[in-house]
Amino acid sequence: MGTTTTDALVIGAGAIGASAAYHLSRRGLSVVVVEQFDGPAEGSTGRSFASVRGQWADPLNVAVSWRSIEAFRDFPAEHGIDVGYVASGYLFLHGESTWDAARDAVELQRSFGVPVEVIDVDAAQELTPFEAGRIAGITWGPADGAVDPHGVTSAYLALARRNGADVRFRRPVTAVRPAGDDLVVEAGRDEIHAGVVVNAAGGWSGEVASLAGVEVPVHHSRRSIFASAARAVPGRRPMTIDMATGVFLRSEGERLLFGGPPSPRHLGYSTAVDWPWMEELLALGVESFPWLADLPLDRSACWGGTYEMSPDHQGILGRHPEVPALYNACGFSGHGLMQSPVLGELVAEDVVDGVITSLDVAPLRIERFADPGLDSTIGMTF
Repeated sequence: MGTTTTDALVIGAGAIGASAAYHLSRRGLSVVVVEQFDGPAEGSTGRSFASVRGQWADPLNVAVSWRSIEAFRDFPAEHGIDVGYVASGYLFLHGESTWDAARDAVELQRSFGVPVEVIDVDAAQELTPFEAGRIAGITWGPADGAVDPHGVTSAYLALARRNGADVRFRRPVTAVRPAGDDLVVEAGRDEIHAGVVVNAAGGWSGEVASLAGVEVPVHHSRRSIFASAARAVPGRRPMTIDMATGVFLRSEGERLLFGGPPSPRHLGYSTAVDWPWMEELLALGVESFPWLADLPLDRSACWGGTYEMSPDHQGILGRHPEVPALYNACGFSGHGLMQSPVLGELVAEDVVDGVITSLDVAPLRIERFADPGLDSTIGMTF
């Protein structure tokens, strides 16, 4: 077993872990990254829907998401790397139950610089055809869109390596134990002594934390994405979500992709496509998108993956109160890739400066689960 000593060890080479590695190395720390898979973005990141949006209903998510979109947009100019950001837009179709909150959120979003519009049915139908009778209101974010999840992750790891970071694949973590104020982590055949360990292990973050003797309530939630045959849908459809059913869709290349809420039957990690769930999902989808019923599918282009879920569907960020050398950056419940640029910055700020002052991230602290008296909500987040 080889032994390494480092300032910071990042567990997980998905988008959040890669961003944290870059920002920690940029602040002058020695960094090692360990990943159980053979390469980057092979967990939730690489199997995500890869959409990004500034349309949220609470200040923290708006700030983190919009700043991250700006980072994706500016990546070529700042770093000379294109991470695949495309401003293809994001269309929210709201029913009566969500429209008042969504309409109120528009001004909040605009106050952060997010370009967002309230548009009428005719304008929205030009973007994505839908059944209008169930819709109370529509918002459109033209700067929202999609990124390349592998491109984002690989870019941050490349930048971290330029700063001297050591990235190691095929290193599953099997032990975490204290050594004074530090932690010793066994990963594959490596023993790594670290002043700080960043738990960015996605849906495995709870298992990693348990090795250190603490609880982090994160679990896998299976998702399936279905793809049309090539050129089956004329034109290009922006990311469109029916808030009443949770069904979403967007174009990618020559195909239309669609998905929706998770099947209630499946927890745990799996990359298998849930074909029975597709029939139930289509039954939901045709309520707003009747043309989905006739959509020819390409089974070979569909895929499965998981979200890393927390109990309240919000991320867990910051130092663990029971193990001060352990920092969590996990549980972002489907928006980790979207927010990864800023989440990596916040991890570095917390580690190097000892506190995060650039944003109020108290709603993301793990303490919210231990103290029922804490206000653990951050508003309706869509």
